[in-house]
Amino acid sequence: MSALPQGTECYALIWEGEMGAFYEIDHELNITLIADVLNQTGNRYGLLYGLADPTFPKDGPYPRSSDAGKLMALASFSRRSTATEKERQLLSFLLDGPYRKLSDYEALSDMPYLDAGLEDPEFRDFAGIYSDAIFERFHHVARAKLNKRLPLIIAGGCGLNCDWNTKWRETELFSEVFVPPVANDSGAAIGTAIDAQFRYTGNPKINWNVYSGLSFRSGVPSDLNSYDVYSKNNDRVADMLANDLILGWAHGRYEIGPRALGNRSILAAPFRDETRVRLNEIKQREQFRPIAPVCLDEDAEKCFGCDHDSPHMLYTYHARIGDLAAVTHVNKTARLQTVTSTSNKELHELLSAFKKRTGYGVLCNTSLNFKGKGFINNMTDLEAYSIGHGLDGFIVDGQAYLLKKSPRYQAYLTSSSRHKSLD
Repeated sequence: MSALPQGTECYALIWEGEMGAFYEIDHELNITLIADVLNQTGNRYGLLYGLADPTFPKDGPYPRSSDAGKLMALASFSRRSTATEKERQLLSFLLDGPYRKLSDYEALSDMPYLDAGLEDPEFRDFAGIYSDAIFERFHHVARAKLNKRLPLIIAGGCGLNCDWNTKWRETELFSEVFVPPVANDSGAAIGTAIDAQFRYTGNPKINWNVYSGLSFRSGVPSDLNSYDVYSKNNDRVADMLANDLILGWAHGRYEIGPRALGNRSILAAPFRDETRVRLNEIKQREQFRPIAPVCLDEDAEKCFGCDHDSPHMLYTYHARIGDLAAVTHVNKTARLQTVTSTSNKELHELLSAFKKRTGYGVLCNTSLNFKGKGFINNMTDLEAYSIGHGLDGFIVDGQAYLLKKSPRYQAYLTSSSRHKSLD
């Protein structure tokens, strides 16, 4: 899936729930194991989250699928880099030797983080230390054994850890780093097809687009009288967003991979931390979790110090502007997606309209889905989600549907003469 020409020698890092290893791929696509660094990498990482979470059974053999992503958010709260003696003992238990359940740790009952809750500041400090310790195990091997400065391609669920991806770029060990947007199990079908194509044709390269899911199944809301309906107008939508309405956005085919990249999104203005709080409430998520920005490519350097395309939300950047509170994490980073007129024309046009309205070509972007489910892809589910989770409306199929019962929408109508201009 990378843009590397076939036959380019490269390194591969495969790290996910079960494995963590470096490989070298030669010009004939022969694959050689360089180092098996840490088995059960992703499971070891996510298991720490369960230590402080009182709802996680300590004899559970594996972490929950969402725990790794939550720990990534908590790690950003860390304020120190040095482990205490007890923390070093826990690090050794978690990372040295075979993968084990938390209940197998003899000193577990003495750990201050046992069921301490995820708000515990000392546990959050340790989350960052733990994240760095895992990365450093791989980094140590890479410095010792990956010395040809070849490109690095990354696969496996740990490839969704934006902090680690960014660290790999910053090591300068590799001529470039590539992570596909389907690094986790969502890419298994594509990988299987590529492998079959290679075996039958000798060619592993494919043409692909991140917006290759199913098209939205159109329809009309079951209770059309509950909505004010307008033909989609980007200036109008931008004005609504600028006035703190939160809107669902469904366009074209949904994204491959787990992250919403502007075709099945919830969009909001990026300026107020209260917006982040409300988005996490809508998403039924913990309040420590950040909201990602989607940004016009031409504004990315000014706002986030990003001077290149970052279309798949796989790296972190440092926010340069204090006005973007809703999309700036506690450590002043942001998990950025950039958009061009060719990568996503519809979203680019909306961002341009929002920039004209506010001066910033940036929006909050989070996935349009029920908790633990895939992207919403039909009108019935979209309507149910909007009403049940507190959206102010949604835009789909060239139509904007605004919920009449939304207090924010009603305030928007009455705040000025906007209701006249909307007719």
